[in-house]
Amino acid sequence: MNRSPMKAIRAFCLECCGGSSNEVKLCVSKNCALYPFRFGKNPNIKLTDVQKAQKAEILKKARLAQGKHA
Repeated sequence: MNRSPMKAIRAFCLECCGGSSNEVKLCVSKNCALYPFRFGKNPNIKLTDVQKAQKAEILKKARLAQGKHA
């Protein structure tokens, strides 16, 4: 299974927190090197409003293709 580094970090954090995404959100291990990346996103990359809109449109189309409502 190929995983992006961000997805691997997210999976690690979920495992560390017993599989609870809420516990990942509430994580108190601020000394952990992965702490800033625990949501599976790189906090150093800032998207423009146009990029955010493009990503939202892609997500909307993907959800519709899967039969989920946006």
